[in-house]
Amino acid sequence: MDNRSWKVLIADDEPDILEILQFNLLREGYQVITAADGNEAVAKAQQARPDLVVLDIMMPGKTGVEVCSILRAQPALKDTLIIFLTALSDEATQIKGLGTGADDYISKPISPKVFVSKVQALLRRARRTESKALDVSGLLIDPERFVVEREGNAISLAKKEFELLYLLASRPGKVFLRNEILSQVWGNDVIVGDRTIDVHIRKIRQKLGIDCITTVKGVGYKFEL
Repeated sequence: MDNRSWKVLIADDEPDILEILQFNLLREGYQVITAADGNEAVAKAQQARPDLVVLDIMMPGKTGVEVCSILRAQPALKDTLIIFLTALSDEATQIKGLGTGADDYISKPISPKVFVSKVQALLRRARRTESKALDVSGLLIDPERFVVEREGNAISLAKKEFELLYLLASRPGKVFLRNEILSQVWGNDVIVGDRTIDVHIRKIRQKLGIDCITTVKGVGYKFEL
């Protein structure tokens, strides 16, 4: 897909970072919107409905975590890809961010070229999900509409939660290794820890309300009922 069809919102309170990241994405053909604080990020996301939102965590007005939580609560933005660009890399901060519905983290400092390559990889994977709907164990998982239904009721999942569920449900009974999950859902371009998978699995279980994902200790996860 032509990069000109991708719309990216970057929110950061450091003008130099905004300028250089915007310049490099524009050079690759992306549409770029910028915001200097959390309140502006919310307003521009609601107006522009970007494909990807990049949020600094420590911003005035509203933090990146608060912005993420607000966007995820809005139907029009619930499937928007959201990643944090932050120097806060401690585990507690990552778990809190992922718990609000963020899809990933990019750690500061990062070179503009690496940033662009990561954005490209994330957006490509967002559109790479197979188009075949799954109907397994009372769950309808439709990647064309990004919809999960159980007994006729729609269940809202964040993008990475959906992709993880789709992967596991595509092969019921198969044990997916942790590194296999990381590779297929997050890709080799993004470095994430094991806790990232655990947080997403926990959120999926809570939202589905059924125990359909089994933990195989020290190995990985499998889908079964």
